Amino acid sequence: MDEVRTVELKESIIKNNDADADKLRGELDDMGVFYINVMSSPGSGKTTLLCALTKALKDRCRIGVMEADIDGDVDAYTVRQAGAESIQLHTGGMCHLDADMSRQGFKEFKTGADIVFLENIGNLVCPAEFDTGAHLRLVLLSIPEGDDKPLKYSLMFSSGDAVAITKLDTAKYFDFDVEKCKEYIKRLKPDTEVFTVSARSGEGVERLADWIYSKYAEWKVKK
Repeated sequence: MDEVRTVELKESIIKNNDADADKLRGELDDMGVFYINVMSSPGSGKTTLLCALTKALKDRCRIGVMEADIDGDVDAYTVRQAGAESIQLHTGGMCHLDADMSRQGFKEFKTGADIVFLENIGNLVCPAEFDTGAHLRLVLLSIPEGDDKPLKYSLMFSSGDAVAITKLDTAKYFDFDVEKCKEYIKRLKPDTEVFTVSARSGEGVERLADWIYSKYAEWKVKK
């Protein structure tokens, strides 16, 4: 009997997507758009933080937000009220975005944006595996989730350029060791920038916004 051929679809899909993501980054460089992939579990405060960052950045540059969800459009309306141009992406049940989905989203923006945030689908597994074509990856971890998440979802936390520990205003209600969490993150990727923020109180938001703008400015000079 002939040997059955086995095709590793996941490896092939990821490899093809990585090539397309590099191509998209080049397209965005030509367009003058700095793309940031924001990833986290559901309920970590992505939308609330993006609203706060939009308000902190909108006097320095034009902000756009792509809201990715399996269904619904409430988040897109929320960030629009904060001053960002926003569009809603529905993934049809898929648990992540890839480069081509991002490209389709960019085609729908009506006005120019300097920085575009992608609020990726809420989970700590699939989005870490797929390059969206972003220039920067920001991972969120909220205080109520627990300080051990970097140990349990190492791929996600090792893929980020920065981690924002969110909902800092709830710290007194939860057993969350911020310094221990930072240690876990740095153990995975020593050069990761770690921020502590509360979008509700505003604590730490300006520092994170300044860092994002500095990365945008560096990219603008190099591109």
